[in-house]
Amino acid sequence: QVELVESGGGLVQAGGSLRLSCVACGATFIRYAMGWFRQAPGKEREFVASIEKNGDSTLYADSVKDRFTISRDNAKNTVLLQMNSLKPEDRAIYSCAREFRGSGSGRPSHYDFWGRGTQVTVTS
Repeated sequence: QVELVESGGGLVQAGGSLRLSCVACGATFIRYAMGWFRQAPGKEREFVASIEKNGDSTLYADSVKDRFTISRDNAKNTVLLQMNSLKPEDRAIYSCAREFRGSGSGRPSHYDFWGRGTQVTVTS
């Protein structure tokens, strides 16, 4: 069984930064790409970023490009999301997920395990 546990969420003012972490337990981490998604109240889940299994290739949603950076530490089974220049519209529950193809994707159907998420709130 795979378990994904996120941390690092919180309350921050617009323009501030947060760094989210996701630790994966119970699987060979390096075999899989990882992604971050978010869901704001009353909205559908939205792709944020993904990173392929070796960390050489990343993919970002247009809304976060140039502000967010995804990275991974395969020795620690951890994927990170550095979020800079945060905006009130970034407020959401952020969840990490395992992408089973290994290459990274923006499609939720390509992900088979999900964490419970961590809340990010940005005040104006």
